[in-house]
Order: sequence, then structure tokens, then C-alpha cells
Amino acid sequence: MENMDATVLATALPALARDLNQDPVTLKLAITAYVAALGVFIPISGWMADKLGARKVFRAAMIVFMTGSILCAVSGSLVTFVAARFLQGIGGAMMVPVGRVIIARSVDKSELVKAVSYLTMPALLGPVVGPLLGGFITTYFHWRWVFLINIPICFLGLYLAGRYIQNFTEDDPAPLDVKGFVLTSVGAAMIMLGLSLFGNHLVDGATPIAMCAIGAIALAMYYRHSTQIAFPLLDFRLLRIPTLHASVVGGSLFRIGLGAVPFLLPLALQEGLGMSAFQAGTITCASAFGSLFMRLIATKVLRRYGFRTVLMVNAVFAGIALAAYGVFSIHTPYLLIALIVLMGGVFPALQFTCLNSIAYADIDNRDAGRVTSLASVIQQLSLGMGVTIAGIVLQLSSHLQGHATIVEADFWPAFLVIGLFSIASVPVSGKLPRNAGLELSQGR
Repeated sequence: MENMDATVLATALPALARDLNQDPVTLKLAITAYVAALGVFIPISGWMADKLGARKVFRAAMIVFMTGSILCAVSGSLVTFVAARFLQGIGGAMMVPVGRVIIARSVDKSELVKAVSYLTMPALLGPVVGPLLGGFITTYFHWRWVFLINIPICFLGLYLAGRYIQNFTEDDPAPLDVKGFVLTSVGAAMIMLGLSLFGNHLVDGATPIAMCAIGAIALAMYYRHSTQIAFPLLDFRLLRIPTLHASVVGGSLFRIGLGAVPFLLPLALQEGLGMSAFQAGTITCASAFGSLFMRLIATKVLRRYGFRTVLMVNAVFAGIALAAYGVFSIHTPYLLIALIVLMGGVFPALQFTCLNSIAYADIDNRDAGRVTSLASVIQQLSLGMGVTIAGIVLQLSSHLQGHATIVEADFWPAFLVIGLFSIASVPVSGKLPRNAGLELSQGR
């Protein structure tokens, strides 16, 4: 549901922007508002699952997400739409991290890579169906309907979660770090929203700078606070574990690159190449088919080459594949575009499987909630940062080339930058021991 919602929104973004009388690039606010909510509430998701029970929190999160979807569908202005997306983000902040906690506590480490692959395969239905469905609805009906498709999926999810998921709890969960929650909330929200406001007409130029400064100060205060208590909300001391450090730090660089694609690619196809939302959707979903193929063989690849080698080599291939999106023009054959986008799904899928699995390679079950909270909040903020960076580069490219509106030639610098971010993760992965994650990769 969450993955499909993101891809549906990306495909519908240009039409939505026109309906709300906004520039399409300005609508990155709708994406970053969602990510800001993730940054605020993911840190307490692990604690809530430990305290209240994983199943209970998981189902409540689905209801919140569905409510936000309904409010998105009835929004009539940019402000109300962004607020509804923030509410959706609160639900998303609990769904995915708590789902990872459930998986980490339910399977042996030798089966974790296989479990993560199984977990992500149903999630890939969202990126397959989302662009097609979103493009079809936006082109032939109205963008508001794209949010209402979450309702039946949510009811099905509530039933399945109630029937199959155990209500995992911790007998003696650590106390909630209230001060840390306040500081991380202010820091994450201010930085994400401040960056997303750069370069648009909604506020004066000093406001985004002030917001980012406040956010940076809050996060600096939190870091100092986290070193002085036993159970901080986000425990950065866990990053001393090499496998977790590679997953979080190296993975964040990679996700900055990949996080821009759902925003940038549909925009390039529609605003740059003049495609309809439905045509753009048929191309965008090609990456999901590439991802699905790679998920099927990811375990065998890891068993053959190991985590360290795969993370380093595959990051280069993924970066090249993403940068290649910048070569698209109105003269590029449709099938060639679809083939390049297909390959742009293959390599990132393998990287995600590696990064999500190796995070738990050297983690005890009791620490699964804390690790998930730390990894998830940094990962999601990285994805949102990718949207923000891509938007800034796109606007800068358009300005330097003297274009009054976004055109085809403005997109290649943005795709080049996001490809370089993915490649930048290689040195971090290179610090891993050669046998890192051996227990995971040799699972049967």
C-alpha cells in the first residue's frame, strides 16, 4: 500500500500541480512532508512496538495511513494536501519499521536474506501496479481517485495482520527518551521542510535558511544528549558495528540517489518528453519488473560473491543506470527508454536487499527495535533528501540555461548528480571485512 501510494503520487504529480495552481517542482513539498513525518515518528516506532505490541501498532498505523489517504483525496489546496501527506507519513513511520522488527524477530539469521526477499516481493506489486494505475486514473479520470485505492488494500491488510502476525512485546522495554523525541522531531522536520522550500515562491529566501539552521542546532543538541543517557531514542553508538555502519551510512548515500527517481523520472517523461501520465506510468513500472527479477536471484548472488563485493560493484552499476536516465529525449525510442528503466530497477533492488539484510547481521533480537528505528529514520531521510537535491539541481539547471519553465534539457544534470550519489557509497562498503554477513549469505 505504501509503495503503490508513492508511485501513484509521483505519476499524478504534474496533473495535481496544475489542479492546485502550482509548479510541478513545488509539489516536492508533498513528498518531503511525508518524509518529515517519517523522520519525526520512526524513532519511537521501535519503542511503541516493544511497549504496546508489534501487531497492535502495525494495524493502528495502517488505519492512520488510510485516513491520510482519504484526506489527500479531498484536499483543495497545497496546504491541506501537504498536511494530509504528513498524516500519511505518521502511519508510514509505524508500518514499515515495525514490519521489519516483526521479520527480524520471527526468523533465524541464516534465513534472513530469504525472508527479506520474500517480504519485498509483495511490496514490489506497488511499483508495478502504481504507475500504471495512477497514470490511467490521472489521464482518464481524476487524480483524487488515486488515493482512494488505498482503502480496500488497508482493510485487507488489517485482516491479514490480525490473523497472521504475533503481538511481539518486550517484557522490560527501555524508557522513552522524551527529550530526544522532541529534539529529533524538530531537527528532522525543520531540515527536510527547509530544504524543500529552497528555490520556490512560497516563502522568502531567509525562511528556508532559518529552518535548516534551527534543525541543525536541534540535531546537534540531540547528539550531545544521546551520549549522556543509557537509552537514547536513536542510539548512534550502534553504528560502531561495522555491518550496521555500512548499511546505514553507505546505504544513505545510495538512497539519496535512488530516492530522487520516483519524483524525477515521471516529471522528466511528462514535462520533459511530453508524455501523458499513462504513458509515463507504463515506462516507470518497468523498473519494478527489473526489481522483481533481481529479488528472485539475490540470495544466489550473495552466496556466490558475498556482501562486501556485491555492495561495492553493484553500487557502480546502479549509479550508471540511474545517470543513464539523463540521455532520454523526444527522439529516444520508447522501447529503449523502457529497457534502460528496466535495468534501473535491477541493480538498486540487489543493493536494497543487501543493505536491509546486513543491518541485522551482528544484532541481537533484543536490539532489533532500536536498530530498526535508527536505520529506518536515516534511510527515509536520505530518500527524502534525494527528492530535495534533485529538485534543487533541476531548478538550478533550468535557471542557468535560461528556461522559463522546465524543459527536456534541464533533467540530465539532475540524473547525473543522483547517479554520482549512488556511486559515492562504494568507499563506505569497502571498509567492511571480506567475510561480513557470512552467516546471512550462506543461509539455505
